[in-house]
Amino acid sequence: MWRRLGWWLGVALGLLNVVVALHAWRFTHFSAEAGPRTVHAERLPTTQKIWLLLTGFRNPKPVGVGVPAFPVENVALRSPNGTLAAWYGAVPQARGTVVLCHGYTSDKSRLRPEAAYFRQLGYAVLLLDFSGNGASEGYQTTIGYREAADVVAASRWAQARLPGAPLVLYGVSMGAVAIMRAESELGLRPAANILACPYGSMLQTARNRFTAMGLPPFPLANLLVLWGGLENNYWAFGLKAEEYARHIATPTLLLWGTADRRVTRAETNAIFAHLAGPKQRLNFVGAGHEPYWHRQPAAWRRVIAGFLCMKLR
Repeated sequence: MWRRLGWWLGVALGLLNVVVALHAWRFTHFSAEAGPRTVHAERLPTTQKIWLLLTGFRNPKPVGVGVPAFPVENVALRSPNGTLAAWYGAVPQARGTVVLCHGYTSDKSRLRPEAAYFRQLGYAVLLLDFSGNGASEGYQTTIGYREAADVVAASRWAQARLPGAPLVLYGVSMGAVAIMRAESELGLRPAANILACPYGSMLQTARNRFTAMGLPPFPLANLLVLWGGLENNYWAFGLKAEEYARHIATPTLLLWGTADRRVTRAETNAIFAHLAGPKQRLNFVGAGHEPYWHRQPAAWRRVIAGFLCMKLR
C-alpha cells in the first residue's frame, strides 16, 4: 500500500513539475505568432482557470501600438542580449536625457506619453525596447535580470550622445527592477531614478499572481521561479529589488498605486526603506498596476516635475 501511494505521489509530483515548467517557459519566452495575449487570468471562471493551468497561456511577442507625435531617430543599440531597438527624441539645449524602460509584456511605444512630458520639461528621451520585446532582437525575457544589461547599454549610448549631461532613468515594473539591478550589480550611476511599481522579488511577484487567481502560492510560486531560472540559466530566487535597493545611493522617486494587486504595499515599503540615498515616494490612491499618468495625470506631472527640479537643479 505504501509503495503504491509513493508511486502515485511521485507521478503527481512529476506531472505538477511538467505543468509548472510549461508555464515558466511561457512566462519567459514570447511566441512569434501574432494574436491576443491571455490577460486578467484572475477574472476567469474556475473551469477556464483550470484549463489555463493545464495548457498554458498565450504570450505573443509585444509589438508597438504607434509612433510618437514628436520627431524621433531610430536607434540600434548593442547589448550582451543582442541588438536593441530604441527611439531617441532630441530637444534643443537639453537639460539631460531620460532613458525610459517599459514593463513586462510591453514595449517602448507604451511610454510615449511619459516621454512627451519629459520633453516638455526640457529633457531628451531614449525609449528602449528590452531584448525580446517590440522591435528588439529575440523572444526571451528574464523579467528584469538580463534586462539590466540592456539598461546599461542604453545609458552608455545616451551619455555618449550628451556627454556630461545628467542621466535620468525611468522604469515601470520590470523596467524599474532592471534599473535597480543595473545600479546594484552592474555599476551604473545615473543622476536620478524614477521607479514605478517595482516588485520586491521574483518569488513574491509569482506569489502575488497565484493569490490573485485564487490559487495556493505554495508550492506553485516556488516551483515557477525555480523552473523559470533553470530554463533561462540564472538564479531567479536572487532577483530581489528589496536587496538591490540597499546599494542604490542615487536620488530616487518611488511611485506605487494603493490598489495594485501585483505589487504589495509591504514590497514597496521594503524597497523604500532600503534605498540608501535621497528618496521620495508618492502613493496613487486607488490606482492599480497601471500608468499613473493616465489615472491621476495632475499628481503624476506635479511629482515628476518637482522631483527633477529639486534633484537636478
